[in-house]
Amino acid sequence: MPERRPSWLREAKQSLRWMARWRHELHRHPELSNDEHETQKTIVRALESIGVRTIRYPGFTGVLGVIGEDRAGLGPCVALRADMDGLPVTEETGLAFRSEVPGRMHACGHDVHMASLLGAAAILERQRNRLPGPVKLIFQPAEEEGERGGALPFLERGCLEDPHVDYVFGQHVEPSLPLGSVGYRSGALMAAADAFFVRVRGTAGHAAYPHRGPDAVLSAAEIVCGLQPIVSRLRDPVDPVVVSVGSIHGGTRHNVLPGEVRLEGTVRTFKPATRTLVERALRSRLRHLARAAGTRVTIDYRPGYPALWTDPAATDAVASALARLLGRDRAIALAEPFMGAEDFSRYLEQRPGTFVFLGVGGPTRTASLHSGTFAPPDEALVYGAATLLAGAEGLQRLAR
Repeated sequence: MPERRPSWLREAKQSLRWMARWRHELHRHPELSNDEHETQKTIVRALESIGVRTIRYPGFTGVLGVIGEDRAGLGPCVALRADMDGLPVTEETGLAFRSEVPGRMHACGHDVHMASLLGAAAILERQRNRLPGPVKLIFQPAEEEGERGGALPFLERGCLEDPHVDYVFGQHVEPSLPLGSVGYRSGALMAAADAFFVRVRGTAGHAAYPHRGPDAVLSAAEIVCGLQPIVSRLRDPVDPVVVSVGSIHGGTRHNVLPGEVRLEGTVRTFKPATRTLVERALRSRLRHLARAAGTRVTIDYRPGYPALWTDPAATDAVASALARLLGRDRAIALAEPFMGAEDFSRYLEQRPGTFVFLGVGGPTRTASLHSGTFAPPDEALVYGAATLLAGAEGLQRLAR
């Protein structure tokens, strides 16, 4: 960044009205993973209005922007990322700019992420001749998809090349942290997330005569309880693991035993070896539990996003920049990792960098992510844009 460091907060405050306009536009028209066509057009329109060159790829809804291409070779290139997709959630916020699409909402704050990156882009574009190196803007689709996601297809299209990216930086809103603060952590920050889908097959029949065949409902219930020893007894107690069943479906009425019950669940881990261990144990335990009940199971285990591990040197550089930006009391070192998952981890597998949590919490309890009442204030855009700018500055200083 420039040798005479500007006030990123002041710059971002001056851009708030512009950022809010784009945030409201994006919030009104949420789109689901890999269907962000209108969102893409809105992002391109906003970037072109400030003079940023954009790159798009056929059949892909992401947008890549590049600022300071002429600075390539003079200094390090930093990539800043924002995710684009909404969720199948009905909005209940009562906002003046609430979703106009029934059953869809930016319930995870991706509208804030996009508008914050647009604001940072506008500020960087005004100072492009003073940048020590290029800055790439990654507007990524399908973060909520959970398996392949949007980061992997973007990487396959070369988003970290031409110019070559040296460091990556991203953020996510977090209602448990107060507005105006940012949380960071070196090392393990977010878990790997795998999904499992199980069909338990028994014998359909009258509920008054359960002895005439194996009961798929009873077997499924035993499976739900029987998976928990994987967490409590199989792995090291100081190595975090979660195994949760989030969905169970079977049957049509109270006096009919169904022939099949379906289970869906998630596995969260941090260490690759633990991830492999838990998958093998889960498959084995499912088969043994079903066999003991006389039922049969089919298992569809789907690896999702890898764990998100931040680079220590990059995290320290960003943390120092955030302390200068916000004050040391609002740049918060997080004691524990989060069990949520993020496909920003894909970028960190390819380049050093870090990821932070942008506080959007209020004086009273703030609605949870993925809820119909989640509504970060527009003021969060000021801190979101300034955090991206300070982070990019810290990483570019680190590389020099």
